[in-house]
Amino acid sequence: MSTVTADTHTDVDASEHPIAPFLRMDRMPHIWCPTCGIGTVVKCFASALENTKTDLDKTSIVSGIGCTGRVAGYMKLDAFHATHGRAIPFATGLKLGRPELLVTVFSGDGDLSGIGGNHLIHAARRNLDILCVLVNNFIYGMTGGQNAPTTPVTARSSTMPFGNFEHPFNLVHLAASCGAPYVARWTSLHIRRLTKTFEEALGRKGFRFIEVIAPCSTLYARLNKLGSGLDLMRFYHDNAEIRHGADTSEAAIDFQGRILCGKFVDAEKPTFTELMHEHYEKTLGDRYVPMKPEGGWIHE
Repeated sequence: MSTVTADTHTDVDASEHPIAPFLRMDRMPHIWCPTCGIGTVVKCFASALENTKTDLDKTSIVSGIGCTGRVAGYMKLDAFHATHGRAIPFATGLKLGRPELLVTVFSGDGDLSGIGGNHLIHAARRNLDILCVLVNNFIYGMTGGQNAPTTPVTARSSTMPFGNFEHPFNLVHLAASCGAPYVARWTSLHIRRLTKTFEEALGRKGFRFIEVIAPCSTLYARLNKLGSGLDLMRFYHDNAEIRHGADTSEAAIDFQGRILCGKFVDAEKPTFTELMHEHYEKTLGDRYVPMKPEGGWIHE
């Protein structure tokens, strides 16, 4: 059985960790750097699954490429590691083919808002019944620290060593303006609040978008001389302004500036699937044969 040795030289059974049942412990240790916030986000998500008594046999997780994209490989769920930027379209097909599943997309800012940005805006526009967790560390962390669509102006990256001059996405405003009925943002140190938000989002329907600001200790912090990942995490937490229901157009993030957090949008609207069934039942009548919840056709 896997064990880790603590500083006191006492063997600790890794399987006794509270979220061990949700993780593929045979794949530990993970690849994330010390003080990276991704592991904390995974802990919050696993706690939410446990607290809500979610049926794990009906739960799936889809990730793309990048540091956060490795989440799918570590969670003990039906998991799919899609190609770069294609987590959302893969999850779309999974949800339409198996509508009874709880489908979660769990990936990073470069993967979902860079190469996958077009899929993000259309998933929100269509109101697909998917939970989307985007961990934002302001940089491409796995592939060398390149500039990302979220890198703040003046922040340095490996491809902009003299500082970024491109205006980044305000992701919560992007999701809200595209029609997402549930939009929230926290940092990776808002552990209780983030866990509660995950619990709430698991019980909602439609496109639920949760952005989590997390430190990249190895590249973003080093390139910008911001200290350790722990220093950066503390800064994000201490400079967070919690304002539920705030206008998302005011939620842009400046380099080492204020981070507006909270639940910004919480509304009810028909999902893509509900609208599809309503439309075809109205237009085709008895000729319309919807799929069974577990997949396959009703007349089989």
